[in-house]
Amino acid sequence: MSVLQLRDAPAAGPEMVSLGEVMLRLDPFEERIHTTRTFRAWEGGGEYNVARGLRRVFGRRTAIVTAIVDNPVGRLLEDLLLQGGVDQRYVRWVPFDGIGKRARVGLNFTERGYGVRSALGCSDRGHSAASQMAPGDVDWDRVFGEDGVRWLHTGGIFAGLSDGTAALVREAMEAARRYGAVVSFDLNFRPSLWADHGGPAAAQAVNRGLASLVDVMIGNEEDYTEALGFSVDGATDDFADLDPAAYRAMLERVRGAYPNARVLAATLRTATTASRNDWSAVALAGDEFAVATQRRDLEILDRIGGGDSFASGLVYGLLTGDSLQRAVDLGAAHGALAMTTPGDTSMATLAEVERLARGGSARVVR
Repeated sequence: MSVLQLRDAPAAGPEMVSLGEVMLRLDPFEERIHTTRTFRAWEGGGEYNVARGLRRVFGRRTAIVTAIVDNPVGRLLEDLLLQGGVDQRYVRWVPFDGIGKRARVGLNFTERGYGVRSALGCSDRGHSAASQMAPGDVDWDRVFGEDGVRWLHTGGIFAGLSDGTAALVREAMEAARRYGAVVSFDLNFRPSLWADHGGPAAAQAVNRGLASLVDVMIGNEEDYTEALGFSVDGATDDFADLDPAAYRAMLERVRGAYPNARVLAATLRTATTASRNDWSAVALAGDEFAVATQRRDLEILDRIGGGDSFASGLVYGLLTGDSLQRAVDLGAAHGALAMTTPGDTSMATLAEVERLARGGSARVVR
């Protein structure tokens, strides 16, 4: 049974757009940021990763709404976006001033972590072109009206970049709702974004102001706590003590505060080490509560993007009218697979995701 009532998909062009910043990720392979002499370049961003996963893994037509500086670094980012297959028709290209004083491409240096050494991210994204976006920069009537986009995805990372981006998120959500498009929002609390911007209190003020416009809310326990002020009663760091009922109670409290949220989902993770995590997810819609397979001691190559890949699998299930249980299973399986490959974005195939969601093993496929 379909969880959401969706408007018809457009005959051509994207059916889903993500609003957010796309950064250039620089990965030192197995080395450390402060000692390496070689980096591998990827593209990545919390909101973008969802659109890319939906396009490359699940075969849906998606687009990114963002701003990129028009210089060789920005064009490198464009080339990576082209490889990801995400439509760039809504990209705003910003003139380069010669040195990046007024606008630049954001950089994200990321160590994968291993064993007792945790993953490490070091962002260099101040004054990026995307962070300076503001209301009026995007023709939402074109996006949701003329082009017929039926799903908007955005999140707390983009909303936390500046007052302008938070206001743009609200503008986008209001426009989407006017046209009957679904709005999904990943809370994605990042302490580094708010450290010089008011901390958790400011994050809660922004996210609470947006939550009333959200149809599908996504996050982990920390996101719900730091971004909205809700927590799981009796939660511990021991995955073996996971009580799905406690997570259901938290999601029901969130829905009580924001009754417009038709689907609420949370990823569950315990990091035994950087390379071994326990992983699962839950979701609530109406009276239905779904719990994904609990994958204990999941081996991790690169944990960055696991939550985004969960979101894209969940959205795919909801877009295709699957049950809530199947949508959560697809999301959790996709997140698990995405963490077995390097980079923010997924290298999984739909067949692999469906196989794992059905309970498939890691036996060789040939």
